[in-house]
Amino acid sequence: MAASGYSDLREKLKSMTPHRDEHKTNKYVDGTSNGSGKGGKRKYRESDDDECEHSDDSAEHREQEADRVRSSILQKNIFTPEECAHIEEKIDEVVATGEAGLYREHTVDRAPLRNKYFFGEGYTYGAQLEKRGPGQERLYRKGEVDEIPSWVHELVIKRLVSSGVIPEGFVNSAVINDYQPGGCIVSHVDPLHIFARPIVSVSFFSDSALCFGCRFQFKPIRVSEPVFVLPVRRGSVTVLSGYAADEITHCIRPQDIKERRAVIILRKTRPDAPRLDSTLRSSPAERPAPLKAKRSHRKADPDAAHRPRVLEMDKEENRHPSASRQRRHSISSENYWNRGQDYNKHRESSGRKVKMRRH
Repeated sequence: MAASGYSDLREKLKSMTPHRDEHKTNKYVDGTSNGSGKGGKRKYRESDDDECEHSDDSAEHREQEADRVRSSILQKNIFTPEECAHIEEKIDEVVATGEAGLYREHTVDRAPLRNKYFFGEGYTYGAQLEKRGPGQERLYRKGEVDEIPSWVHELVIKRLVSSGVIPEGFVNSAVINDYQPGGCIVSHVDPLHIFARPIVSVSFFSDSALCFGCRFQFKPIRVSEPVFVLPVRRGSVTVLSGYAADEITHCIRPQDIKERRAVIILRKTRPDAPRLDSTLRSSPAERPAPLKAKRSHRKADPDAAHRPRVLEMDKEENRHPSASRQRRHSISSENYWNRGQDYNKHRESSGRKVKMRRH
């Protein structure tokens, strides 16, 4: 890391694509757009004078796709700054417990600039898979990750139920992703054979953005233009269903994590979700020896965080920028939930297979 001269992924990304900070490249739901007016096949530019290949048909397609993403997302501001601060203290306690090695074997998943904590249910993904490819993810055996902490139920889940975001008893899986500045998570779709819809997440510590339809490339690290960029504010709740959850990948880019950020992801596993072969695992009731404590905010080689996981997971075709402005879309929680359930029933009855990359 010292040899490269970069302190995190954002600095390396900025050095390799300086034009991104000089132009309005992001497309947010609050109305800003990249202003380029160009779509179609895109090349990474080495200077501001280089031009992108573009196509009116491609630009129109991207705008249609962005509309479909936007229409299948619900966002609500539910948690006050005081509630956020209390929950953030609890997240710090989770991190401290993980550093002390007091969680079960598969509760903590560490990566440079990003730690993941599985509660209730955990699953294999990326480089952990014995056989790579969509649909290969497997739940761990019952008891191999810790139970959902009581504070998650009391401070987070109950608030979402009382606000009409999710029904009582929906959540049986909670994941806390703790990002340091420059951290990221590559483009993926939450495994359809593992998790029911919708996918619910709550953001803490700082503001960030969730991007849809990006492609990651490495050596040097680059991220293609997103089809849609969704700002996620501290204390905001984001609900993905339909097209946004199933038909297009989402990611967190390095440049969108400017300060520490944590997200609590709340999901329900499918009753028929496959699990790892029980004969390959030891008794889940036994706690392993404490893990060696590691600093979640350590500096690390930015490429190392994604080898070989990224190259196997992120096979998505390069997307193309769109010129039009984004519009806010508001839907009531009740109608949104019913529409998400209808969408899932339609997909199951149609039997249509969608080729997607999953995480």
